[in-house]
Amino acid sequence: MASSSLTRTSSPFSLPCFFFLFFSCHSLLSSIQSTEAYFSISALLPESLFNSIFLHKDNNACPAKDFYTYPSLIRAARCFPKFGNVGPLAIRKREIAAFLAQISHETTGGWATAPDGPYAWGLCFKEEVSPQSDYCDSTNKQWPCYPGKSYKGRGPIQLSWNYNYGPAGKALGFDGLRNPEAVTNSSETAFKTALWFWMTEQKPKPSCHDVMVGRYRPSKADLEANRTSGFGLVTNIINGGLECGRAGDGRVNDRIGYFQRYAQLFGVDVGPNLDCENQKPF
Repeated sequence: MASSSLTRTSSPFSLPCFFFLFFSCHSLLSSIQSTEAYFSISALLPESLFNSIFLHKDNNACPAKDFYTYPSLIRAARCFPKFGNVGPLAIRKREIAAFLAQISHETTGGWATAPDGPYAWGLCFKEEVSPQSDYCDSTNKQWPCYPGKSYKGRGPIQLSWNYNYGPAGKALGFDGLRNPEAVTNSSETAFKTALWFWMTEQKPKPSCHDVMVGRYRPSKADLEANRTSGFGLVTNIINGGLECGRAGDGRVNDRIGYFQRYAQLFGVDVGPNLDCENQKPF
């Protein structure tokens, strides 16, 4: 795959919540700071809004029909209590809208003249169609590929490459290298991998979360590369090597289109630096 004024409280997690997180989220707990209160994102993303956002995810034309469910997303988010939970209300809503926009682009089934418009067709796919390779980086010795396995894009964020499957599986409690199919066998696991990528810093890249909540502090190299906070920087983190540093990229514009629609539904503005056309990739 870094600080503005934060709303804080000294209240820790309740005991039942702690045990739920411990048994459900494995090693993720080691990075959770319980000084920030946990509120379910369902308060900001009720099921009615989720359904308004993903109008066609269960259309018969979508290969992921009935896979991505609202309860699975809410359960997955419990493993990442800072997601949608840092900063003022507008920032929290904007982060959720940005996350949903990015995963919508990654799984889109929309087209220009689609019913309800192209930005109503997110979460239509759960795995990459016609992958160009098995996405095995054989030079990565820390997360070696398992024979016969493909690390193609899967799940809402289209997690790909062995160096993502390995650490994601370790954090979430499944063997990402030997069993990458786990991402498409469980809706909750699929959402967890997307949130893991969103919340995890992968140097030199900051986390998408830190960028959207104002915790990103650009280095001198980042400033020289024009990598400034905003939705465009999130796109750079996710797929900057292919999409950023060029004008009018259709993929970038598609991500922006989703974000603009979702931000409107959440009742927030989209913030600065929507695109990454003037940013150097990481």
